[in-house]
Amino acid sequence: MTVRRLKTYAGAQGYVYQYYFVGRRAALPDDPEAPALEFIFDVTSDRKLTYAVSIFLPEAASLAWSSMHGRSLTDAEQYAGAKMRLFRAFDELADVKASGRRLTIDSVLLEEAMSTLGVE
Repeated sequence: MTVRRLKTYAGAQGYVYQYYFVGRRAALPDDPEAPALEFIFDVTSDRKLTYAVSIFLPEAASLAWSSMHGRSLTDAEQYAGAKMRLFRAFDELADVKASGRRLTIDSVLLEEAMSTLGVE
């Protein structure tokens, strides 16, 4: 049995979210975001209904970051970028369940997230 660490984040919209990381996989070949990595989080804002949020890190965004910085992102850095994108959704979206179930990290957001984290 897998024990998941339930974490809490207070979003700027006034909601307190609880979430945990479910896993990471290559985006399905027929997904519009492919080729990409998909990071899946289970999220709740009311502790009653839990729903999945997928964060897609397109290969093009990773390659753009790599060419700008001369190295590839580590697995931990990719996860950190996905988590930062999730937090951004918590802060900016009034209803994550309705409009934030599929989020993408473009090259601008990836650069911003890595810079915020001090990743060069």
